[in-house]
Amino acid sequence: MPILSRLLLILLLAACGATGALAQSGQQTAPSGQTAAQITPATIASPDELSTKLDQIKQSLTDKTKLTDTVLSDARSKALTLQQKADQLTASLLPQADALKAKLDVLGPAPEKGAPPETPEVASQRKQLAKDKSDLDGQIKQAKTLSLEGQQLITQIAGLRRDLFQAQISQRTASPLSVAFWQRMMQNLPDDSANFAALGKTVKGALAQAWQPANRTPLIACLVAAIALLAVGRRLLEHQMLDMASKYLPSGHLRRSAMALLITLVTTLTYGLATWLVYLAINWSGVYDQDLDDLVRPIVQLMFFVATLAGLGRALLSAKRPSWRLPPISDDLAKRLSLFPGLFAYTALLVGVLERVTADIGASLATTMAANALASILIGGLVFAALMRMGRARRALIASGVRPAERPLWVGVVVGCAFIGAVLALAAVVTGYIAFGFFVARQMLGAGFLIGLLYLLMHLINDLCESLLNPESRSGVRMQENFGIAPARLEQSATVLSGVARAFLLILAVPLILAPYGAGLSELADRGTRMFAGRSLGSLTINPTSIFNALMVLLFGTIVLRLVKRWLSKQLLPKTSLDVGMQTSIVTLLGYVGGILVFVLVLGALQVNVQSIAWVASALSVGIGFGLQAIVQNFISGLILLAERPVKVGDWVSIGGVEGDIRRINVRATEIQLGDRSTMIVPNSQLITQNVRNVTLANALGRVQIRLPMPLSSDAGKVRHIVFGILRDHPGTLTAPSPSVQLDTIDAGSLMFVCTAYVSNPRDAGNVKSDLLFEIIDSLRKSGMPLTTPQDMVVRTMRPEKDGGEPSPTTQGTVIPGSKT
Repeated sequence: MPILSRLLLILLLAACGATGALAQSGQQTAPSGQTAAQITPATIASPDELSTKLDQIKQSLTDKTKLTDTVLSDARSKALTLQQKADQLTASLLPQADALKAKLDVLGPAPEKGAPPETPEVASQRKQLAKDKSDLDGQIKQAKTLSLEGQQLITQIAGLRRDLFQAQISQRTASPLSVAFWQRMMQNLPDDSANFAALGKTVKGALAQAWQPANRTPLIACLVAAIALLAVGRRLLEHQMLDMASKYLPSGHLRRSAMALLITLVTTLTYGLATWLVYLAINWSGVYDQDLDDLVRPIVQLMFFVATLAGLGRALLSAKRPSWRLPPISDDLAKRLSLFPGLFAYTALLVGVLERVTADIGASLATTMAANALASILIGGLVFAALMRMGRARRALIASGVRPAERPLWVGVVVGCAFIGAVLALAAVVTGYIAFGFFVARQMLGAGFLIGLLYLLMHLINDLCESLLNPESRSGVRMQENFGIAPARLEQSATVLSGVARAFLLILAVPLILAPYGAGLSELADRGTRMFAGRSLGSLTINPTSIFNALMVLLFGTIVLRLVKRWLSKQLLPKTSLDVGMQTSIVTLLGYVGGILVFVLVLGALQVNVQSIAWVASALSVGIGFGLQAIVQNFISGLILLAERPVKVGDWVSIGGVEGDIRRINVRATEIQLGDRSTMIVPNSQLITQNVRNVTLANALGRVQIRLPMPLSSDAGKVRHIVFGILRDHPGTLTAPSPSVQLDTIDAGSLMFVCTAYVSNPRDAGNVKSDLLFEIIDSLRKSGMPLTTPQDMVVRTMRPEKDGGEPSPTTQGTVIPGSKT
């Protein structure tokens, strides 16, 4: 097994080297042993050579009828290379010019008239140095001019590409459902078939030459290596790398995301390297001519992208290994979608091959449109089929009684865009806008690949940061021991680093997703801009591009603001030592500042000038001043509450007869929850201008006070001992400050005791007081100590009436204890 591990490692290194060599092929490289910083002036083209190349590039752009996207891309690459060479020439000549200037400074200025003449050698040397410096200054000036012209040419080419894109995207042909489409294709079929047959003849000739005895051995060896790599090497390499990940990576999210990345890399390297071996097998002795090599080499490079697409989809779905699955989807959905990564990969390969072959043979417009229509239908149909299977899996999950997991916002946006894109692609093909449909289909394919790769990399970055900076991990323990970093700081650092890295990755990915082929949505918006040219509303110009940009800024700004607030409130701030009220204040203030910033960015995207709305503001200033006075006052009061924090979320306050807990401080008012669970809305200005009683400010303690009347005949010391023990032993009371039992007064034959105890939270005072009263009454009753003085009732017996009619009381009676009359 160790030998196998070494062989697989060597194979992986060879694949990486081959990939790098393939990526750099066709590009101009520096001579051996030289770097960009070490190129000598002899290796840099002269200004005259650069000027000649610049004229050639300009000459290739003169014939507008022959301009294609490939021609323009090639011209842009050449112009960019020329600009870089001009900058290199300038950078190489500047030190020489500085050296000549230094020598001239050493010689000093030429002697004036009447001064002693200098020696002929010094005069000759000064003259030669001045001449050389003048020549160098001229070359530097010419090189800078060439660099500027190169930049201008790149800008011109970008404009030509936009114009070409607009012309192609708006081009309409006959619909594939019409007879005219197929008639035109049949008319051009003989010429296209002849061109394709010529290409096939060239390929057969190359294959026949590769099968010659001199080339047969490397051909067979490379083909056998490619077959072995596809049949056995991929599984062995993948198994070995996954075993290493299981052995050296901790179990959890990091291992799962690393395994997904390893599966993607192994699939990319094995299939890409196998394709490169097939290319190398046939072209071992350079049997391809330049045209055939220009056709085959991009297809080999395309295979790396196709393999990455298939490997990425297989790694994310993990239909056979649910425990390795990165996205939170059900097993049924993963099985339903398991075939689609391969189908999309084959479709991407077919699209790339068709595009290259039709361009190489110079196929007619009808054939090219037919190929593009086929690609659009395949991609759009696959997207529709995938969406339908997702819907069926969701309905099956609901029918089984299981509630589907809630989708994140971005997933819903991606699914909605995929549905709209599939509809547009198919509808465009049916209506004859095949170029537009092909563009949308290709955008969907590339955007789906980038979104999947972005999802994997974001999870990997987040899991890597959390694993390395976890206080309980090996690296986290070492950081705590070596640098004295607190565990909470490590968690905060992991959250911040993860958030910053993922934000940077998102910033890099968004332009690629929106415009991966050099033409973005702005190209389409420019056509709509012409419809409103010269139209305005007052001094505000109507520009659809600006409106679209403003909507995009508003949408993305709102989403980013919500994500940042959620990240702060759910991840970063809970790991700090700040209390809940301060955390809420920070998040709320950030929401205000972020909202104002988004509003300013929207105005900037709309290109709104303050002077454009000054007349509106001046006309409505008086009404706005009176109407918004209370709103502005409450808004400023809310900012003061959040900054000064006399009250905060979670405080128990009393204001104007209203008493309760503060649940939320909004822009205009504060929400106070009362004891009956109802909510009172109090304007923020009242909390600033009125007297407010904050019970929990500065961590105030709660007090429980009981006034206990006892009969005058009670044993005061025993009562104090019993009640004090109850106050001291209750789990809700504090030992510091200590409870107290004081004899307050003697009134109306009763002893009045004042019993006081303290609790940690004033909200617990009511419950603790009730518990204490129950215990006090029960303990006093068990001790035989009544809470009131007993009364006696005397019953007297009346004598019989005399002759006078008045009864006389008797001298005997009955006394009933406990009553008195």
